[in-house]
Amino acid sequence: MELSSARDAFDRVAKKQKLSSSKSQEVIDQVSHEIELALEKIQSVDHLIPPDDQKAILRQLKHKLDTMSPLIQLEGPHKDVNGTLAKYPKLLDKSLNAGISKAYRSVDFDFHIVNQIIACHFYRQGLFDLGDCLIREAGKPEAISLKSQFMELGKILDAIKARNIEPALIWVSKNLEKLRQFGSKLDLKLHSMQFMEILKGGGRVDTLNALNYAKTHLSPLSGVYMKEFQDPLCVTIAAGIEGLPTLLKLANVMSAKKQEWQALKQLPVPVDLPEEFQFHSIFVCPVSRDQSSEENPPMLMPCMHVLCKQSIMKLSKSSSRSFKCPNCPAEASFEQCKQLFF
Repeated sequence: MELSSARDAFDRVAKKQKLSSSKSQEVIDQVSHEIELALEKIQSVDHLIPPDDQKAILRQLKHKLDTMSPLIQLEGPHKDVNGTLAKYPKLLDKSLNAGISKAYRSVDFDFHIVNQIIACHFYRQGLFDLGDCLIREAGKPEAISLKSQFMELGKILDAIKARNIEPALIWVSKNLEKLRQFGSKLDLKLHSMQFMEILKGGGRVDTLNALNYAKTHLSPLSGVYMKEFQDPLCVTIAAGIEGLPTLLKLANVMSAKKQEWQALKQLPVPVDLPEEFQFHSIFVCPVSRDQSSEENPPMLMPCMHVLCKQSIMKLSKSSSRSFKCPNCPAEASFEQCKQLFF
């Protein structure tokens, strides 16, 4: 069942309906304004207007409304919307397979398992009242035991969102054997998160605390998750071996052209490495189209958009004045921008 065409048609109808509504409101406002002006003239206290003049004002109002032709102005957008809307049911008929029942097979379902799956779905989404209602109507009170597990899971997730992983670590320690059987690395990921959270403090004390935390909680896991703790030197040498043929070829080409290889600050061609050696995101400045480097690092602006340092320097006239973000109306100064580290 392909619904993309129907969705696109619906988006077109919704867009035209908004335009039609905006146009209708504009016409109504114009008519209302002219009527209010006429009433103000007729009801003027300072100048008592004779009946003949009142009729003249009304005739003038009628002439203005006839000139405006509000009904004609409204007919066009309404016809456009109705025409597009009339095509929508036909597109739905084409997109939806009317003969879906042909795929039906008579299968003996285990309704106990089906009800349990649906109840678990409700509990997983936090819809505990719906899950309880289904279990009561299905007459399977024993399935209510699942509720407590999902309630505990919900509390753990709420705590993680509040940057408190202690409940999650307690749960992992209770269920560590089961997690290992499934090949889960949840304990490693949680301790890594906590390590990074401590390290974000930025101070010397935070760095020491993070180091102590790693020795206490991450070091014992190195024997279990040895692949996760790769030797930096081995990784560097292996990556160098992969990229060496490209570098040698480039060096030979530059030597033949009498260009200085050692003077290069940035390679003129990319060195493609396998995915296992790609650890950092590559940022390309949307203004200059240059790839970021140590001399031209990515900088985060207060509006949360990112440009390279050289682009910000140009926009701020060498940090002498504030400048407008190229992506939004916000303004910033060079001092407000912070260097990003991927």
